Amino acid sequence: MGLHQRIEEAIERVLAASTGAGPEGLGRAMRYAVTPGGARIRPTILLSVAAACGEDQPELTDAAAVALELIHCASLVHDDLPCFDDADLRRGKPSVHVAFSQPLAVLTGDALILKAFEVIAGASTGVEGRGLKLTAHLAMRSGAPHGICAGQGWESETEIDLTAYHKAKTGALFCAATQMGAIAAGQDPAPWEDLGSLIGEAFQVADDLRDALCSQEELGKPVGQDDLNGRPSAVAQYGLEGAARRLDDILAGAIASIPSCPGEAALAGLVRAYADRIVPNAVRALRPVPGE
Repeated sequence: MGLHQRIEEAIERVLAASTGAGPEGLGRAMRYAVTPGGARIRPTILLSVAAACGEDQPELTDAAAVALELIHCASLVHDDLPCFDDADLRRGKPSVHVAFSQPLAVLTGDALILKAFEVIAGASTGVEGRGLKLTAHLAMRSGAPHGICAGQGWESETEIDLTAYHKAKTGALFCAATQMGAIAAGQDPAPWEDLGSLIGEAFQVADDLRDALCSQEELGKPVGQDDLNGRPSAVAQYGLEGAARRLDDILAGAIASIPSCPGEAALAGLVRAYADRIVPNAVRALRPVPGE
């Protein structure tokens, strides 16, 4: 079974058990927010790190991957609300608050966050120590002062540390992906923080470039939002060409940061593949031609 299929089946099991009872509207909104998914990059990285570390508890690994994706989806629901990004589209379809209402969007995000921790707890029988560590890491990377809530909070500050902002808003869940993968496999998460942080920074710089260069049709969501809302971005700080160079440097550092492990080579290949995927086509034109 491929990683994408494994993730989708694990998510479907959780949704099927979670949305069959209770308020119908909330249940539909939760499923709508999670499916169909995007690239599922974060859970794929988590599963890949677990495999590279010698995965021995696949059910726990699946639970950690699903929990991480639920937190990510919840953050998108909340980010799209009128009080934040006021975005009408997400993944090419109406945002949750547009499709269902603002109250249901708030509740959907809240319910997905809580479901994430319930999923980890339910899979931790017999490996409670790993379950506690997974819970602690996911909570730390979701809240404040270093999680995605802090990342959103930076946008309300008058002076913004771009590195801290990117590290919290985007890097936090990528750090969670690499470190939770190691924890699920019973390994020390500390050596995996740099990889997650660098992948997250690369993803954010690429997202800033996409926001500046791509169309709404290409991305399936509004574009030009950083400039419109006066948000900090790599493009605003470095310019288009500078941001493209910064992206290349970060990706090279990410591959070099992979800790020594049985699956090191395969993991390096995965990072290279994702590097090719996240670089917008328009950015390739900004890169200098060798020899010029």
